[in-house]
Amino acid sequence: MSEKSDYKKSFNIKHIDVEDSDIKKRNLWFYPLGTVGRDMVYAMFTSFIYLYVLYTKELTDAQVVAITMIMVAARIFDAFNDPIMGNIIERTRTKWGKFKPWLLVGSISTSIVLYLAFNTKLTGWAFVIFFGVIYFMYSITYTMNDISYWGMVPAVSRTSDSRNQFTARATLFAGVGATLAGLMIPMFTAGKLQLGGNASSAYGIIALVVAILSPLFVMFTLLGVKENRDDMEKPADKVSFKLIADTIFGNDQLRWMVLIYLLHQIANNLIVGGIGANYVYFRYGYEGGLYSLFSTVGMAATALLMVFYPAISRKLRRKTFLKILLYIAAVGCVLMLISGLLMPANMVAFWTLTIGYMLLAFGLYGYHLILMISIFNTVEYNELKKGSRREGIITSIRPFITKLGCALVVVITSLCYLLFRVTDFTNQIAGFEQAANQNLITSEMKNAEIANVIQNIGKGQSIGMLLFMVIVPFVLLLTSYLLYIRFYKLDEDKYAEIISQLENQKQSV
Repeated sequence: MSEKSDYKKSFNIKHIDVEDSDIKKRNLWFYPLGTVGRDMVYAMFTSFIYLYVLYTKELTDAQVVAITMIMVAARIFDAFNDPIMGNIIERTRTKWGKFKPWLLVGSISTSIVLYLAFNTKLTGWAFVIFFGVIYFMYSITYTMNDISYWGMVPAVSRTSDSRNQFTARATLFAGVGATLAGLMIPMFTAGKLQLGGNASSAYGIIALVVAILSPLFVMFTLLGVKENRDDMEKPADKVSFKLIADTIFGNDQLRWMVLIYLLHQIANNLIVGGIGANYVYFRYGYEGGLYSLFSTVGMAATALLMVFYPAISRKLRRKTFLKILLYIAAVGCVLMLISGLLMPANMVAFWTLTIGYMLLAFGLYGYHLILMISIFNTVEYNELKKGSRREGIITSIRPFITKLGCALVVVITSLCYLLFRVTDFTNQIAGFEQAANQNLITSEMKNAEIANVIQNIGKGQSIGMLLFMVIVPFVLLLTSYLLYIRFYKLDEDKYAEIISQLENQKQSV
């Protein structure tokens, strides 16, 4: 009996035609549903962990720098962790496939880490040490979760149109999860609807809810999705840095996508990484409902994009659509600058800011969707060029770059905070939040004191944050566009040609 037959028998591998209409319809619902809770976790840890630290802990400049270094160091660690995890997944052989076991383990362990991260009473350097441990733990657990989830895209879609559908719908549902988190977290952690009467209690309660929801949503993918497992019929390559390096550096299209996607991820996450929330709090008041409105309305238009992208992709070529998205983002940036530089701090200015962010977010997330598909399409390019798909390794590049981008966002954000002395004011607010948590003052007294702090914030702080969160993202978006147009060659025609060549090779065997 051949080695291939042994594997089929050992793991009960049956060929699944993922393009079969019934299987595809089922997968198009159960696959994206699995990411709703995952992205609530991701949004809470990535977009709100720094806000949690700022508004519940009083930090010295040295402690701010230490926390920044921890985040960056954790992402450097991910430089090795993500591709290795992708390689481990590639080698996994179980009767449940290679993705689902890691998705389950990663989801449960990440929920535990999330709960611990937002439920600590430690302060000062003891908190900084705890933060370092918990942040590295999150890097490990979420890597299992994220790489196994997105690694399934090439295994549930075998045509360009199907891949557009799965990527768009999964991104839409991911956006639903992120939007729910973006709506719920600020609304219930600052202002009139604050849970528990103080920020520490509020973040802890929300972390518990999100930690429970995430594994529940993942069950849709674990129990409902059928993926193609033909590549499990033979042993996988051994885990090695050489194989990882060969996959990345031996694929010229993937190499360029690493740089392009990194620039985009910094642009995409800078506003939601903390600067946007602090800008709204400093200019319009410490009311979480306003930031919830800003982020939710700002992201609303992206939902339409994710719904209609498969239809758009049949009418517009990717590079043409990228140019349109760039113009839309530029208009959004202009509106945001007008609201902060030329208008008084009233609701008209707030809505001008929000509409501007909606247009900028529309452009950024359109880019995000196209760049994700562009990375996935290098799998077939690698198969044609090297005779191996290596989808586990290639798809692990996307979350690695996302995390690295988020680390650089932290650096830029911390630089902004230190440059414009933002922590001078957040420390005062955190002091009042801690006093309320210890029942030293009432919630009413706390809110009155925080309002007084906000009134004393200078115009320089808000203008500085506005420039950071508008100019930097647009420059990076423009740069990523120019690089994509110049160096990425796997357009619609080239990809179709590659698929045709691969089919001919299979038929000739």
